[in-house]
Amino acid sequence: MKKKFFIGTIIFIFLLILESQINLESNINNRGNMTIEDHSIPSCYIPIYKKAADEYSIPWKLLAAVHRVETIFSTMEPLVSHAGAIGHFQFMPRTWIGWQYPGTSLGEIEDDIDITDVNLIQEFGGYGMDASGNGIADPYNMIDAAFSAAKYLADHGASDNDLEAALFAYNHSQEYVEKVQHFHLLYEEGFAVLEFTTPCYE
Repeated sequence: MKKKFFIGTIIFIFLLILESQINLESNINNRGNMTIEDHSIPSCYIPIYKKAADEYSIPWKLLAAVHRVETIFSTMEPLVSHAGAIGHFQFMPRTWIGWQYPGTSLGEIEDDIDITDVNLIQEFGGYGMDASGNGIADPYNMIDAAFSAAKYLADHGASDNDLEAALFAYNHSQEYVEKVQHFHLLYEEGFAVLEFTTPCYE
């Protein structure tokens, strides 16, 4: 009797874990009632990708692929990773404000400072930029984040067509590089324009 109860409990726990994983995937990959398919790119982001990519001479579909992998086109809530990366394109705070600013080797900042301050970013050599022209460099602003990501990728090889090096610099993981390359290839082969039922960004 005890053995049957134990086995039943194990099965019940397994089913709960499986259900939670399914729900997590559903929450991550859906916006409203729409599923984001692998070959889809939201229409409202495409002009931003193209403008940022043109500015820094990188492929715009690479920028789209990075956005897809980092936050599934900003559908993650909140836009903060377990490692502390923030915003639409998941910058670590020290990368955003500049590695000359004190902090951890993983890119975190221990002080409570305003990382959107363009003067601080200029002082400490960060990648955060005010591409939207509103006076602050905000990783949670889609335009600021996209232009910052494009510049980072360009500076690390993408503008010279060394996409693998650029992606590895963006995230030091070969698995990450391969995942972004997968989506980039899909988009190069052809993509479907996706219309979100809610605004892409504020």
